[in-house]
Amino acid sequence: MAAGMGSRYGGLKQIDAVGPNGEAIIDYSIHDALRAGFGRLVFVIRRDIEAPFREAIGGKFEKRIAVDYVFQELEKLPAGFTVPPGRTKPWGTTHAILMAEEPCANHSRRSMPTTFMDASRFK
Repeated sequence: MAAGMGSRYGGLKQIDAVGPNGEAIIDYSIHDALRAGFGRLVFVIRRDIEAPFREAIGGKFEKRIAVDYVFQELEKLPAGFTVPPGRTKPWGTTHAILMAEEPCANHSRRSMPTTFMDASRFK
């Protein structure tokens, strides 16, 4: 997830360069996911950062791996739930994960790493 509003940070922390060659923090996570054998990336982002996120992050990987974008939107809630009056902030991590449910559920499990729980793969 490319999470967080960045209100205290003061910018788009999801795409700001931190590495010696201009890498964003998420670049390192994606690198590890590719090495572990994942075959698809699902980015959970805010709609208002879609264009800069696609340019800075997604565009680097779209030719190497399947990429999906889903948006964490306040109104996207499970049946029976409504947005309380005055609520403007995103719901948080659980809600963000819920946004990725459909693209992840429709993805073939065959492209998932078969030894995901083998810790030696991550050393």
